[in-house]
Amino acid sequence: MNPNQPEQTVDVSRRRFLVGSVAGVTGLTVGLSLPLGASQEPGVDAFEDEINAWVIVNEDDSVIVRVARSEMGQGTLTGLVQMVAEELACDWDKVTWEFPTPGQSLARDRPWGSFSTGGSRGIRDSHQYVREGGAIARELLLAAAAQAWSVAIKDCVAKDSVITHLPTGNSTTFGAVATLAATLKAPSDVTLKDPADWTVIGQSVPRLDTAEKVTGALRYGADLTLPGMLHAAIHACPVHGGKRRGVDASAAKSMPGVRHVLSVADDAVAVVADSWWQAKQALAKVNIEWDTGTNGQVNSRTIAAMLREGLEATDAFVGNSRGQTLETLADAKELVTAEYSYPFQNHAPMEPMNATVVWTDQSCEAWVPTQNGEAALEALADAAGLFRDKCEVHKLMLGGGFGRRANHDFLIQATQIAKQLPGVPVKLLWSREEDQLRGVYHPITQSRMTAKLNDDGLPEAMHIRISGQSILHALRAPLGEPQIDQAVFQALAPEGEHAFVYGIDHFLADHAMRNTHLRPWFLRGVNINQNVFYLESFLDELAAKAVTDPLEYRRKLLTQAPKALAVLERAAANAGWGRPLAPGSGLGLALCKAFGSYVAACAEVSVIDGELHMKKIWAATDPGYAVNPQQIEAQVSGSFMYGLSAALYSELTVENGRVEQENFNSYPSMKIAQMPDVETDVMPSGGFWGGVGEPTIAVAAPAVLNAVYAATGVRIRHLPVKNQPLA
Repeated sequence: MNPNQPEQTVDVSRRRFLVGSVAGVTGLTVGLSLPLGASQEPGVDAFEDEINAWVIVNEDDSVIVRVARSEMGQGTLTGLVQMVAEELACDWDKVTWEFPTPGQSLARDRPWGSFSTGGSRGIRDSHQYVREGGAIARELLLAAAAQAWSVAIKDCVAKDSVITHLPTGNSTTFGAVATLAATLKAPSDVTLKDPADWTVIGQSVPRLDTAEKVTGALRYGADLTLPGMLHAAIHACPVHGGKRRGVDASAAKSMPGVRHVLSVADDAVAVVADSWWQAKQALAKVNIEWDTGTNGQVNSRTIAAMLREGLEATDAFVGNSRGQTLETLADAKELVTAEYSYPFQNHAPMEPMNATVVWTDQSCEAWVPTQNGEAALEALADAAGLFRDKCEVHKLMLGGGFGRRANHDFLIQATQIAKQLPGVPVKLLWSREEDQLRGVYHPITQSRMTAKLNDDGLPEAMHIRISGQSILHALRAPLGEPQIDQAVFQALAPEGEHAFVYGIDHFLADHAMRNTHLRPWFLRGVNINQNVFYLESFLDELAAKAVTDPLEYRRKLLTQAPKALAVLERAAANAGWGRPLAPGSGLGLALCKAFGSYVAACAEVSVIDGELHMKKIWAATDPGYAVNPQQIEAQVSGSFMYGLSAALYSELTVENGRVEQENFNSYPSMKIAQMPDVETDVMPSGGFWGGVGEPTIAVAAPAVLNAVYAATGVRIRHLPVKNQPLA
């Protein structure tokens, strides 16, 4: 028995089991060349061959596991299937998967719980009911075998899709009893396996989607074709909040393949043609006059001035307050202060935004690469002007999401176009320029860090002032006055999944909300990206001020945070902290608790003639339970690529109200050849479920930049690094 998690007997009454959390992602993988109407009214009888909502067992013992969460490269699909398979006790080599749709889920009272994929919640927020789904299916199969043999179910066990009656040794397979099992009443409660008995969870099994990705068989939204489908290209006002004033489409209408030139809402024009390239070429010939309003006067300088004013503001939303911070700082003879900044950034997924919609006045159907299938269904129904039960969304594979595909502006546009062409399938595909100019962006912020050091050089008091945008305010705007956005304080919170881990007696984190016209949105890592950069960089500055080793400095502040200390010490030890280094080389540390996990990194860099060379990064991660250790290692490596690319290069600037970086030539990413070697130590301590897709992003920038300081004495306080001298 694992002392961290005793044996569980859980209540899985129908109501308790079927009701999950809000929002979601879903879809049907078989929708890629279906005749129109192939997926009609969703209903309870949609899957007659199932054991329960989670599991289908075929006569040949193959198992299909239904997964509601989206897969966009993070491995959630395989991890969730592992959880179902663990409790089901099936033969892993015979397991495949499929997606249900949000319409099917709602028609059945949401048996798959949440469909939302974001916030590193795919596994940690659904592990319980997903495992229950597998356990219930197992108990139904056992009950069917017991009934066929006229024996007690307690004397039957399941392993590798085989059911054995222990007293007699009789055996049968899942496939042989599946039909009977599907007719039986589900148990009211099940006992989940103790973690000590897991045989599938905790194993580095190959991902279920890898082979199709490698062969090119896996289809994405941009690959979709439907009979009679037309293609749309769109251009919205490049200044957010601007409107369409006039349109001259005479030149475009006569171009080859062009079927329609359409107004979309009050701020966009679309061309519909036989091919997307024809539509795009024709769109370039449409003369559009824009009314940009006052937003056309905004630029990066005015935004920076607004944020700087927020640093000085006397009023702010308080996210974490302990002790008497402001009073203690006011009494200090000397303060340590530093200011930092973090720019607008774009998600920039490789696959542009796209959606395919068929609309009639009776029904509406969409095929969408989405992170949030239920939210997509809501957006579709609203834009279609139809009741939700007359609409359906089929989730397609995502060619990158990073939070962007949880916003459905592109689906709304596709629906608005399709409404003007009833019964015709229309695929809207954004250009890269459209994604850059009309995207939703990582919020821009500045921060002022202030500390008073005690006689030992440790922070007696620390104030973190954040000035900048609020994502939740943008979502709440119709509700009126600004409200506190607790998500702003990720990694700085008093408790919970984003808790501030350092033991400082007097601590204050507050937020002067300053919003601009560019729409902020959740980008992978969200607010830990800038907060941990600010905090971990400043802690290094304090250690230097106190003439103390950065590792030892943090150790003294982590006496009450043993899990955080454990990952920090592991990363430092694996890197050989304190070893002699060549001139121009340095080691740097960073740590945080985010999305429920504890992560740390130690980076080794060298700076030669002002050029940065990242040699190696040692990472340590404690996610509580590790479903697939190999996939965690892959996610950690990918997180460093994402975080370092953002820190080194990613920046959107604004002139005349519009984003200046229109494509990858002006919005570069880190090249694979620049990626340092990453050594990951997965340290599951048990007892909790943490996320792994995002936490490590936050420690990438400060670990590397603290190493830059160790190598050169140069502090980088403003990102991206490409704008800062290193010598």
